[in-house]
Amino acid sequence: MDRQIIRDLAGRYANIANSDKNRERVTLYKAVNDLHMIRPVILTNEIPWHEMNVDGELDLRCEDAKMRELEWFFRTKLFEQKHFPCDNYLRPYYPVYKDGNFGRLSMPIDETRLPQSEGGYIFSHEYHDILQNEEDLEKLVWTPGYYNRENTMRRLEFAAEAIGDILPVQVVGTEYGTNNNLWDQVAEYRGVANLLNDLIERPEFMHKIARKLTDAYIRSIREAVKYNLFAAELPELHCSPGFTNDLPPIADYDHIEPKNVWGRGVAQIFGNVSPAMQEEFDTQYQLEALAPFGLVYYGCCERLDNKLRLLMKMKNLRKISITPWSDIDVAAEILENRYEMAVKHNPAYVSTAFDEETIRGEFDRTWRAAKRNGCSFDVVLKDISTVAGKPGHLFKWAEVAAEYANNY
Repeated sequence: MDRQIIRDLAGRYANIANSDKNRERVTLYKAVNDLHMIRPVILTNEIPWHEMNVDGELDLRCEDAKMRELEWFFRTKLFEQKHFPCDNYLRPYYPVYKDGNFGRLSMPIDETRLPQSEGGYIFSHEYHDILQNEEDLEKLVWTPGYYNRENTMRRLEFAAEAIGDILPVQVVGTEYGTNNNLWDQVAEYRGVANLLNDLIERPEFMHKIARKLTDAYIRSIREAVKYNLFAAELPELHCSPGFTNDLPPIADYDHIEPKNVWGRGVAQIFGNVSPAMQEEFDTQYQLEALAPFGLVYYGCCERLDNKLRLLMKMKNLRKISITPWSDIDVAAEILENRYEMAVKHNPAYVSTAFDEETIRGEFDRTWRAAKRNGCSFDVVLKDISTVAGKPGHLFKWAEVAAEYANNY
């Protein structure tokens, strides 16, 4: 029974993944990343799946735990394609992610979590300072990288036996290991207030933290090469299109190098610091750490429109996050078509009620700014913590987004 459920779902998935429409998404992704945009790419991500189940479409029916893992993958992907497809791409194979990890310098955090939602899905974090001095800095421990090929092959064989004659099954590399987020990591060790205060009061100590974590990141990238953990194909780059023609071709798939893949930098906790402070404590370290990568995507949820010229010092920078807190007009005027804008629209507009007028206003502003300055850009609705139990909010957002995309 489990096997038949999975095979039916895999067949439906394969039909969409091998369709002309899905292949066209690759073309759109490459065009926007290569700065030759055909039209904007529209995506959704970070979905509140606990609120999405419509008429039992997401109910798991398999009994075996490993089969249920396959089932959840297919049900969520098919649900997405049915209700809010946008330009969300389906790989024409089932991905088996390598059981492996980049090396990491870290220590256990000390935090208090306070549930902020009835279902307990959203948390407020209170981080307690465990990195107060140089003695504490020595407590950071290096965890070596690894690749467990045996376990990876077991999972590959399991999936291939179940669905391999319907949908190819393929081992893929790690997608998020290239993320250099040293200050967001420090925020978990110190708390936000302590971190920001010490940028002013103890800059030398904060530079020592940045130096140590930057060296560790560079070491982790070497380990990723050693264990061949980079992904050869990257459809999604943390909620943004990943396909491009502008990365050097891979000469040896058993030895993928940083120059063959995207790197990513982020310092969300620096959203409210000055450009000068950003340059001193983050950018100079990011320039060093991300230099080996073929292309770089910088930013996540922080405002960056006031720091764009600073980020342009990265020679391999291609994509920059433009959040709802950024001034899209300022960003588009500065970036023009020299960089791609990864534009985040505001999930608050689907969180409690569907505010179509406000949603259309947000699209209007983005479209006008991009057209006026000839920008290549994608739009993603992400960080959707809730839709107030009404999945239709997200469905309607996707309909409005498709209208704007098709009429660009």
